[in-house]
Amino acid sequence: MDFVQFSKPNATSLSLIAAAQELSAQVGRMRFAAPVTHTYNPLTYAWAPHELYLRRFGGGQKRVIFLGMNPGPFGMVQTGVPFGEIAAVRDWLKLSAPVGKPAREHPQRPVLGFDCPRSEVSGRRLWKLFADRFGSPARFAAEHFVVNYCPLAFLSASGSNVTPDKLAATGRAKLEKACDAHLRLVLDILQPEWLIGVGAFARKRGELAAANTKIRVGQILHPSPASPKANRADWAKTAAGELIAQGVWK
Repeated sequence: MDFVQFSKPNATSLSLIAAAQELSAQVGRMRFAAPVTHTYNPLTYAWAPHELYLRRFGGGQKRVIFLGMNPGPFGMVQTGVPFGEIAAVRDWLKLSAPVGKPAREHPQRPVLGFDCPRSEVSGRRLWKLFADRFGSPARFAAEHFVVNYCPLAFLSASGSNVTPDKLAATGRAKLEKACDAHLRLVLDILQPEWLIGVGAFARKRGELAAANTKIRVGQILHPSPASPKANRADWAKTAAGELIAQGVWK
């Protein structure tokens, strides 16, 4: 049965949905200087699958939250799901919904939704780690949740990805203020024991958001193919080892 037919939100997932809508409205009004020429907000044009993700997997308190940086061009940009590699979202998470178009689309980075032929390596690696360890999405979601720090994707004139840490100072400060507040709200809603940054940037933002709380903050190696270490090693084995060493997993 298609999940769209039977999903029922609870108080926690409804709170996450409201928080995401507010964040989308805030960042959607922002403008960013060079090198950014195009800004994609999947929380608008890909809201349908994102809402399904929150409804199905955002219910109840979580022991561990995995925090990413921002949408990848062939992941959340296409599917609306954090680290949303298409096959993982469609075939393992069993989520699928119509995806529209950003207000201004870069000709070299079209949004094709679930018809996109390319695979997001980071998302494929991350969700495969969870699939191999937990078997079913329900078992994973019983204690775990994945969220991105920033919901926006940024492109340069050439179509290359611009990460949030490379934004001009003024735009970055406004964006971080909104994203920090949203992350603190997510932590308040889900009440996790652990916040795990997927990469150093996410860990640093997580440390700021979790300051003055009892939440423990950790980090795993980012699964991006741009990381030489992630490519040299068995990324899944490395990441699982890091989680076990920190006491997140047994």
